[in-house]
Amino acid sequence: MSQTPQFLITCDDELSSHFHQWCEYLIHEKRMAAKTLDAYQRDVRQFFQHLTGYLSHPPGLGDVANLKPVILRGFLAHRRNEGVEARTLARSLSGIRSFIRYLERLGLADCAGLNATSAPRLPKTLPKPIASSQAVKLTKASTQLADEPWIAARDAACMALMYGCGLRIGETLALTLEQYQGQGDGALRILGKGNKTRLVPILPIVRQAVDEYLTSCPYVISPDEPVFRGAKGGPLQPAIIQKQMRKMRGALGLPHTATPHALRHSFATHLLAGGGDLRSIQELLGHASLSTTQIYTGVDTAKLLEVYDAAHPRA
Repeated sequence: MSQTPQFLITCDDELSSHFHQWCEYLIHEKRMAAKTLDAYQRDVRQFFQHLTGYLSHPPGLGDVANLKPVILRGFLAHRRNEGVEARTLARSLSGIRSFIRYLERLGLADCAGLNATSAPRLPKTLPKPIASSQAVKLTKASTQLADEPWIAARDAACMALMYGCGLRIGETLALTLEQYQGQGDGALRILGKGNKTRLVPILPIVRQAVDEYLTSCPYVISPDEPVFRGAKGGPLQPAIIQKQMRKMRGALGLPHTATPHALRHSFATHLLAGGGDLRSIQELLGHASLSTTQIYTGVDTAKLLEVYDAAHPRA
């Protein structure tokens, strides 16, 4: 059964048909994450709307078969004038490229114009990890600001998984009891982005935090249900953990960059600083490309330069 959402797009019927086939391709063959899929669909629809204004009629297959760089640059300039940031513009171009390359594989389009269009230059930003001492405090139930002990244990266990295993918040909250209990091999099988499964070792201290939560949780959890429950027994929502992290920022004096995802950054950065190799960290994080993981070498280098500047007599 098709999972492609049906919505109004500004183009003719033939192009609309190819658009929906492309969506199916992204879902079933590329196994694209839902949020990325939504973003790509939205980007291409916005481009079709721009073309409608530029051409004075809804675009057809012929209008996108040989896109000129000037048209693409005009679209990016229009979006920039609306206040869209460079990172979003780059993703928009990526979504359009994906669609046109799909058409090219069918022999219906030429990507030469796309290939001649450069993506907007992105500002260089490094992940901002949390200091190891502060990250450890976030994983302790005694530190958590919660009215009920079992909720404090729950929040601590969530943060222990994100910091101790490098899980995304979505991966943490989607973890089922069956996945957590595993096969007795001391590892978690995590279903990450693109429905890709990876093995992540779980430290005894992290397992202890989760076990303490499960012991105190007042709800019965079936093997196929998420481990983490909300106050009323339903699946725990990301907004609750994000809210808890905001409270903890104030209590521990953490910067505004201290978010649940920063715990994942901290996991990678602290592993690298401790001598972990990039390829292993890539596997643990579930990155498709090593270049994505390499950003953490910049974090480590930045810290070294900071120490050098502070300590060297000629700095």
